Amino acid sequence: MSKSSWETILSEAYDSLEAEYQRFLEENESYFPSKENYFNAFKTLPKEKVKYILFGQDPYPRKESAGGYAFIDTSVQNLFSTSGLSKEVNRATSLRNFMKMALVASERLSSEDTSQEAISILDKTQLIDSIEELRVNFEKNGVLLLNTALIFTDKKSSAKHIKAWKPFVQTLLNALEESAPKLILFGTHAKDLKKQFLLDKFETIELEHPYNHTFISNPKALELFGPMHLLEI
Repeated sequence: MSKSSWETILSEAYDSLEAEYQRFLEENESYFPSKENYFNAFKTLPKEKVKYILFGQDPYPRKESAGGYAFIDTSVQNLFSTSGLSKEVNRATSLRNFMKMALVASERLSSEDTSQEAISILDKTQLIDSIEELRVNFEKNGVLLLNTALIFTDKKSSAKHIKAWKPFVQTLLNALEESAPKLILFGTHAKDLKKQFLLDKFETIELEHPYNHTFISNPKALELFGPMHLLEI
């Protein structure tokens, strides 16, 4: 890990993990993202620029998709196609609905019609077209894209990893109490986080998971993400 504004906090947070789990992280190579990548979210957004933490649950269950950032599917190449959203985005329900919400928030689309046809005729000259650009735009707005479990092995072990990373996340949150970034929490995971962690010092913004179609026109989502201009160059 390179020296950064996060170094002391990350060192303390990592030390809070159980010794046996630390050994697993250091010696095992079956999980992903790899140990070179699971701290990526901290490498590209300095601590002093964090205004929000968007908490995902755990990494995508596919190696090519898990890049060390919550919600950023690194297997997705283009966001758009001539027929609207790209095939990759259309297959990823949460990302598809999130993008539709962002297009509605920027008043490019009406919430009454978020069809492929409506998206296909949009002028996209001022819009981004890669998942990497979306990640960068999140970070320009001070959004730390953090999963509560930083690694994935298999579905049946997810709960075990989330539990194992709990001391890390709590130590991190304790260290950020003074700056108190707002916490963006999706769906049932939000309820779990509120049970597991001491969040009373933080403002939480709770939304249904973008997997739900209602997310596209949720006024709270539009109000939060609209001013971020996440899809604009």
